[in-house]
Amino acid sequence: AEKHAGVSCVTASMDDIQFEEAARVGQIIAIKTKVNRAFKTSMEVGIKVTVQDVLTNAEKIVSVAYATYVAKPVGARTVELKPVELLSAEDHLEHSLAIERRRIRLGYVQVFQKLMQESNKEGDFYACEEKDAVSTEHTHVQSTELVLPPHANHHGNTFGGQIMAWMETVASISA
Repeated sequence: AEKHAGVSCVTASMDDIQFEEAARVGQIIAIKTKVNRAFKTSMEVGIKVTVQDVLTNAEKIVSVAYATYVAKPVGARTVELKPVELLSAEDHLEHSLAIERRRIRLGYVQVFQKLMQESNKEGDFYACEEKDAVSTEHTHVQSTELVLPPHANHHGNTFGGQIMAWMETVASISA
């Protein structure tokens, strides 16, 4: 993202991440990224993770994801991103699909906000009457983490992946 923008960028969002294959000890992981489309100040970056078995040379897709980055120049300066130069049929396809994924992302935010407003109304509590139900009181877990230099990028911002790792650890305890 920063190579395309020429300025610092921050992660605004990551689409749903699903893992199709496990990466095992001794295997080689390859992570490939590219900017699919640049908007005014944000861009979509496609991420493809593959794993290769060193003994068989078999390669499998671990995950495909899309991240949205926002250009954040230093100070009050604003920046408008340059368009992406499309070199292949795949580039054209991803460029076209990026606008649709963006539309879905923005729509999701609106739907989620509406859902949260509706769920916060008085009297919308669901009473579970099953005898084996587990109280949310017993699944509440809280963690406090100290951000250390290895957890941050060259701008001093905590890596999104580090935060996701902490979130996953705490969620797995709750589950």
